[in-house]
Amino acid sequence: MSISRRTARRSVQILGVAAASSALALSAAGSALACNINEFSAEAKCVGSKGVITVTDQDASGTPATVTVYLENNGADVKTVGSKDVTGSREGVTITFDENWSPNAEYRIRVQAGRDKEHLIVDKDITPSLTTPSEGCSKDETTPPASPTPTPSASTPASESPTPSASDSTPPADTSSNAPSPAAGDSNLAETGANSNTGLIAGIAGALVVVGGGAVFFGMRRRGANSSR
Repeated sequence: MSISRRTARRSVQILGVAAASSALALSAAGSALACNINEFSAEAKCVGSKGVITVTDQDASGTPATVTVYLENNGADVKTVGSKDVTGSREGVTITFDENWSPNAEYRIRVQAGRDKEHLIVDKDITPSLTTPSEGCSKDETTPPASPTPTPSASTPASESPTPSASDSTPPADTSSNAPSPAAGDSNLAETGANSNTGLIAGIAGALVVVGGGAVFFGMRRRGANSSR
């Protein structure tokens, strides 16, 4: 009887150790499959000339999660870029947020994971915060060259002051020099006739002749009367 009791006790101890080992193994396996913040990563990229922020979920347990991205400034949220749901996998599932980020900008990325929203497994930020590269996506854009200043073509002469024509530059001809000048004698005669009192003198002389003739006539008549007495 004593031997059988000892054997039973040993069997119970062996079973207890095996059960504990199994529980520890299951616990370790469950912990390995549990969602963890370290399974999430974020990156700022460029797609052409546009900026994007990607978040990758490598949760092998496939726990549903919600990822929210915030733009930060001096430790405060400036704006909410967006929020998306993701179910991760061992290989990783990536979600993309369109964001024309500026160089050296800071973003806070919040992860909330769990099948029960009231009892979340993960409710943390990805640390450290995402800092964008020092060179923005605009480097892919080509700057159009400046428009060259138009130069006058060789066929178009430069504007010049109009050259005066011969008729404009030549002074008017002196008409007096072209007219025939009167002869010296004609000029003197014209001046004499125009400026002398010839007509007046001739009139006075004629009157004197008439008076003298009349005086002679009366004198001769007077003499004849005196001689007849």
